[in-house]
Amino acid sequence: MEILKAATERAAQGARVYHMETGEPGSGAPEGVLAAARAALAETKIGYTEAHGVTALRERIAGFYGERYGFSPALERVVVTTGGSAGLILAFLAAFDVGDRVALANPGYPAYRNTLLALGLEPVLLPTSAETRFQPTVAMLEALERSERPVRGLVVASPSNPTGTMLPRRELEAVAAFCDGRGIRVVSDEIYHGITYGEPAASVAGFSESAVVINGFSKYFAMTGWRLGWMIVPDDLARAVERLAQNLFISPPSLSQRAALAAFDCRDELEANVARYARNREIVQRALPAAGFGALAPCDGAFYAYADVSGLSDDSEAFCRRMLAECGVAATPGIDFDTERGRVFVRFSYAGATDEVEAACAALGRWLAPGRLSATSS
Repeated sequence: MEILKAATERAAQGARVYHMETGEPGSGAPEGVLAAARAALAETKIGYTEAHGVTALRERIAGFYGERYGFSPALERVVVTTGGSAGLILAFLAAFDVGDRVALANPGYPAYRNTLLALGLEPVLLPTSAETRFQPTVAMLEALERSERPVRGLVVASPSNPTGTMLPRRELEAVAAFCDGRGIRVVSDEIYHGITYGEPAASVAGFSESAVVINGFSKYFAMTGWRLGWMIVPDDLARAVERLAQNLFISPPSLSQRAALAAFDCRDELEANVARYARNREIVQRALPAAGFGALAPCDGAFYAYADVSGLSDDSEAFCRRMLAECGVAATPGIDFDTERGRVFVRFSYAGATDEVEAACAALGRWLAPGRLSATSS
């Protein structure tokens, strides 16, 4: 957010800014969603709904699982939430007690550990690496079991933020089976499902009846800002999640729910977005190493490139500030995602327009031309 603030200030002064710092689709919501929202405003009272969402939307989400994953969860297990963030809060409160230890991959989305800490839970960071595709493995969990007091939960994100890596289907199934066998509750953040560039992402709900799935409308469905997500919860947590939602959020946004019903019928527009991300991915995968950046994490899904900058800097925050000031490219320092090893990583988002991504990569190439970086002021 500090980089975003600096980028906004730079743009206000009339300087060129290439936005590669925010994990937000470059397109707005699909036209069908906008039309449904306008119709709802004109025809429908926008008031509270059921705490776990309107029945029509929950039924559509359940049907979506049948279409995409080959199984449809019972309606009682589908909970609409005020964004994926609310889903995380509800999952952590329903599944764990104060003091419980919950494992998660490092690097990872910082809201996981921050939300766990805010709720009195203890995040246990698993030091992943390129060798493990920056994802948790059964071997890591076995080692943790031998060396630490037990964990009660595991947060999984596949595709992941910031790396874009995925757990292959067999490995996700193995992790889920290991956790089920030891009473470890899996919370799977599947918000980037639908944005993949090879093997489709598998849902942990297909492997485990005790896992909690978090998903939403902000990434694939391009409804960032509408604050609408969903959960697939196991039977033993369904009533607890509903009660918590009643008390904490009253209900998800009514207008967003009515508009989201149309999102499932906007497949052509949404797939065109994914095709654009794929083009941008090819540009970034080619241009960043050519410009002088080190290895990139495998960009299996989402719209991020997690780049090694150890050959350029050992302070990713200072590097990102300098990059913005000297060539106008805004990106996110790795310390947001890994407070130690993130000093030598930077995350680039390629969710914007293709011409913007191309221009940003060209600007980086000029900035990092041989001898150019060392010659500029630090």
